[in-house]
Amino acid sequence: MLKRMFVAPDPGRLRLRSGLRAVLGIGLAVALCGLAGHSLVAAVFGGLAALLALFTVMDPTVRGQAVTTALFPAVGFPVLALAAVLHDHPLARDAAFVAVVGAGVYARRWGPRGHSLGVLGFMAFFASQFLHTVPGQLPELYAAMLLSLLASSAVRFGLWCYERRLPPPAAVPPLHLGTGLARLSTRQAVQAMAGSAFALAAGEVLSQERWYWAVGATWWVFVNTASSGETLVRSFRRVLGTVIGIVAGLGIAVPLHGAPVATAALVAVCVFGIFYTAAVSYTWMMLAVTVMAGLLYGLLGVLDPALLVLRVAETGVGALGAVLAVLLVLPVTTHATTNAWIERALRCVHACTAEAAARLAGTDTADPAARIAELELLLGKVRASLAPLVHPLSPLRARKERAGHVLTLLDACAREVRGLASIAADPDASHDVRLSAACWRVEAAVEALTAGQRATEGETGRLTVPEAPSAERLEPALVHLHALERSLAELAAPLSVPTRA
Repeated sequence: MLKRMFVAPDPGRLRLRSGLRAVLGIGLAVALCGLAGHSLVAAVFGGLAALLALFTVMDPTVRGQAVTTALFPAVGFPVLALAAVLHDHPLARDAAFVAVVGAGVYARRWGPRGHSLGVLGFMAFFASQFLHTVPGQLPELYAAMLLSLLASSAVRFGLWCYERRLPPPAAVPPLHLGTGLARLSTRQAVQAMAGSAFALAAGEVLSQERWYWAVGATWWVFVNTASSGETLVRSFRRVLGTVIGIVAGLGIAVPLHGAPVATAALVAVCVFGIFYTAAVSYTWMMLAVTVMAGLLYGLLGVLDPALLVLRVAETGVGALGAVLAVLLVLPVTTHATTNAWIERALRCVHACTAEAAARLAGTDTADPAARIAELELLLGKVRASLAPLVHPLSPLRARKERAGHVLTLLDACAREVRGLASIAADPDASHDVRLSAACWRVEAAVEALTAGQRATEGETGRLTVPEAPSAERLEPALVHLHALERSLAELAAPLSVPTRA
C-alpha cells in the first residue's frame, strides 16, 4: 500500500500541484478568518468550506468550476440553518439528516456539479453537528464561509490556475442503467438513506454526542461508488484507514494538547496528504482525514484517547450500515456495472481506431488524442468496478482470475491504440490500403463482444484469434491493428462466461 502511493504515476505533477495549492488556499482562508476576528469555530468551518471548494469541485472547465463554487452558499447556507434550528430537536434533526444524505447522493445524476453541491450539503449538516452550531452563530459562520470561498477562489482561479494551461479533460458521462428505481443514482440514494438511518441509530447507542461520525462513515463510503462490490471494498478501506489514523493520532495529536502552531503545521501536512493521495489510495486519504480530525479536536480542547477509540467504533458502525444497505436494499450488482463500463471502453477502442485510421487516410480533422484520453478514463472506471473481484481478500478465485485476465487484455488494447495514435500523429506516416479492412475487423470484433454481453451467453465465443502476421511485411500501423485484433478476440472467452460461474 505504501509503495503504491509513492510509485503511482503523477502526469504533469497534478497531484503534487493540487496538494500544494490546497495548503495555500485553505491556509489563506483560515488566516483571513483569524484576521477578521472570527472565532475558532468559525475559522474551522471556513477552512472546511475552502477544502470542499478545492477538493470536490471537478467541472471539466475552469468556468464551470467557478460557477459551481459560486453556488456553494446557495446550498450551504440553508442546510446549515436547518441543522442549527433543529439542534435541540433530535427526532426532526435525525430525519432531516437522512433526507440530506439522500438528496446529496441523488444529486450525482446531474454530473460533477450535482456531486459537488451534494457533498457540500451533507458536509454543512455534518459540520453543524461537529461544531454544535446554534442559530446565534449563523451570521458569523456565513461570513466565514464567504470569506473562505473568496480566498480559496483567489488562489484557484487567480494565483495558481494551472488548469488554464492544460487541455480540457475528457468527460465520461455517468452510467444510466435504467429509469425510476432502476436508475443508479436513485438506487444509491435509497441505499444511502437506509444505511445512514441504521448508522445514526447505532451511532447514538454508542454516543449521544458523537453519533454523527457513523453517518459520515456511511456517506463517504457511498461517494464515487457504483456497485455493491465497490461499496464493500471502500468500506474495508475506510475502516482500515481510520484504524491506522487513530494509531497515528494517539502518537501525534494527543501529545500536542492542542498547541496552536504545531497543530496548524500538522493540519497543513494532513491537507496535503488528503489531496495528494485521494486519486491513488482511499486508505491513505482516510488516514490523513482521521489524523486531521484528531488535531482539530485537540484545538477545540476535547481530544483524548477514548474519543479516538470511539471514532473507530462509529466508523465501523457506519461502514456496516453501508454494507447492509448495498446488500439488502435495491442491490446494484458488480456484474451489471462492470459490463456497462467494459462495453463503453470497447466502443471507445473502436472510436480511437477509426479516428487514427481516418487521420492516416489524410483527414486533418480526425483527432484520436481526445478519444485516447476518454479511453484512459473509461479503463479507470473498469478497474474501479473490478476492484472487488481482484482484491487480495476476494475468496472467488475463478472470478478473480477472470477479472485479472480482462484487465490485462483491455490494457493491451489501450497500448495498441496508443501506438496507433502516435503513428497517426506523424505527418509523414504512409497509408496502407489494408488499414480499412483491419479497422472493419476491429469494429466487427467490438460489435460481437458488446452484443455478446447484452444477448445470449457464448455469443462472444464466435470470435477467432487471427494468426500473427509477419511484422517485417507490414506498416507499423497495421502491426498495432493486428495486435489489437488478437487482444479483442482473446477477450471473447472471459466475457462469455456465465454471470455466476
